[in-house]
Amino acid sequence: MSCIAGVSLKLGIGDLGVNAEERRKLKVIVTGGHPGDPEYGCGGTVTRYTDAGHEVVLLYLNRGEKTCSGPAPEGAGNTRVAEAKRACDILKARPSFAGQCDGHAIVDRANYETFRSLIQSEHPDMLFTHWPIDGHADHRAISMLAYDAWLKLGRAFGFYYYEVSDGEDTLMFSPTDFVDITPSEPRKRAACYAHASQAPDKFYALQSQVTRFRGVESGHVHAEAFVRHVQSPGGLLP
Repeated sequence: MSCIAGVSLKLGIGDLGVNAEERRKLKVIVTGGHPGDPEYGCGGTVTRYTDAGHEVVLLYLNRGEKTCSGPAPEGAGNTRVAEAKRACDILKARPSFAGQCDGHAIVDRANYETFRSLIQSEHPDMLFTHWPIDGHADHRAISMLAYDAWLKLGRAFGFYYYEVSDGEDTLMFSPTDFVDITPSEPRKRAACYAHASQAPDKFYALQSQVTRFRGVESGHVHAEAFVRHVQSPGGLLP
């Protein structure tokens, strides 16, 4: 059951009163500036979606490379792409790459249109993205690209912001919704540690503090927190 502003929703995907096989299967896209960001911010929620039979795409703005030449080919073998694929295997999600470069994000008319077409092609029911005033410019860039896509596509699917590395990156984040990730936290941890090149001992320790604090807020051992856009359809969180 999900909560918005302290009010329980009765239409969460785990509370429909029917068998999992009878529920409508959702397409969920979690966008992130870099490989690893969706896993750290939403890994537990992703696991809950995929375990319930829903399809999840982790859409990374870049491949963790400072130079690039377009979307990553299927067989791309650089370290960050390989780590992302391992993490997605753990979460039972599908990786996708938007083709920009680490630390050189571009937000302009052409990239708005390209990103919107990418989102439209997936026909999502839910779209998650970074908090728009995160410290990292790549986070802010994909947040704006995702928001514009949601607006231009008619606000027809759920739109939520997530948090990462609170205090170091995400600030001023006041959740509207919480998801209990207590049972799925070990898989989230494994997915984050699949990004072995990205100092998981440091960053997962911080993110674990965040999920424990959000758990205290929402009455769980571990929870992930989100801000739902006020015009977003609700009731589709685990």
